[in-house]
Amino acid sequence: MPACFHNCSAHSPAQPSSARLFRPNTAHTNGFTLIELMFVLLILGIVLALAYPSYLESVRKARRADAAATLMDRAQSLERCFTRFNSYSNDACPTPAGTSVDGFYTITVEPETPTTTYTLTATPVGDQLNDRCGTLTIDNLGNKTPTPDNNRCWGSRS
Repeated sequence: MPACFHNCSAHSPAQPSSARLFRPNTAHTNGFTLIELMFVLLILGIVLALAYPSYLESVRKARRADAAATLMDRAQSLERCFTRFNSYSNDACPTPAGTSVDGFYTITVEPETPTTTYTLTATPVGDQLNDRCGTLTIDNLGNKTPTPDNNRCWGSRS
């Protein structure tokens, strides 16, 4: 093709050949193929399979912290009662039994009317039954169970 300096439309076709070569095929650019969608679903499934158990453990750990805080609060109430009345049982003292703040643990005290000793117990209910720590207890001497995993279950370490 000769070089064109003035009126190039007379020497070139209506549409340059390079435009025809790089024109996208609109039939294949409007969506995803089935293979691409299957790969996305596969990757999403793998990520969920790895992340969901970790998420559940984090939720249980937060609920366990609620139980531990409730037990510590009830133990402090009983200690204040003992300081005032020289007994853990007095009509002016609050009743330590009930549920944790968020309701995922049932709180009980042994004996029912403690005088010189007590053991507070937080028993899991609902989905919290699957928690690895299970039942948490604390007594009037500050002894905490479960052991030996004591620190993990009471929040000292993750």
